[in-house]
Amino acid sequence: MGDLRHLAVILDGNGRWAKAKGMPRTYGHMQGARTVEDMCRIVWDHGIEYFTVYAFSTENWSRPEAEVSALMKLLRDYMKNSIKRATKNNMKVRVIGDKSALAEDIRESIEKLEEVTKDNTGLKFTIAINYGSRDEIRRAVTRIAENVKAGSIAPGSITEQMISDTLDTAGYPDPDLLIRTSGEERISNFLLWQCAYSEFYFTEVNWPDFDQAELEKAMAAYAGRDRKYGGVKA
Repeated sequence: MGDLRHLAVILDGNGRWAKAKGMPRTYGHMQGARTVEDMCRIVWDHGIEYFTVYAFSTENWSRPEAEVSALMKLLRDYMKNSIKRATKNNMKVRVIGDKSALAEDIRESIEKLEEVTKDNTGLKFTIAINYGSRDEIRRAVTRIAENVKAGSIAPGSITEQMISDTLDTAGYPDPDLLIRTSGEERISNFLLWQCAYSEFYFTEVNWPDFDQAELEKAMAAYAGRDRKYGGVKA
């Protein structure tokens, strides 16, 4: 399993998990956040260097106002505690997505967290917040178009690498494996460019119940696949 450097996860099923227990959806999101904390340690212990999670999509704003407010409160609390946790565990934390739509105090917390952890050498943990891959690609294309208009680059000189370097994930390798929990089998506008050659693993397990044993099942499935890129065996 040595070539599994970057794991990405769509954290799905928090609300369903809570509903099955007769609890409000917000309880599921709280437990899901705790599972993220546990998995940061577990994936690093399994030799995975990069861990990216889909926490809040651009589409999530359409959820009931009470749920969105609860998610923002959870995000505030999570960011507040992340500096101490990341420092203790030597994690480098990055937040991707359109942060301009977030409240100012959340943006400030994100900026502080990224600054404080930028030189950490352990797990590279990325959180996608107000993220949509089509929006990310649109923003990248806009920046490249502005450079073309300014004359700093020629249209013909645009390469795939240039696009990759303009995305929110610039500097990080593409995911080797994408996991989605709770039985859904789609990627829901997550890392569309980056997952061009990723392996997918879908599980019925809801995210709050995802643990080391479930990760090891996914890793075993990944290890058993014949990885190829463009017809060439990896």
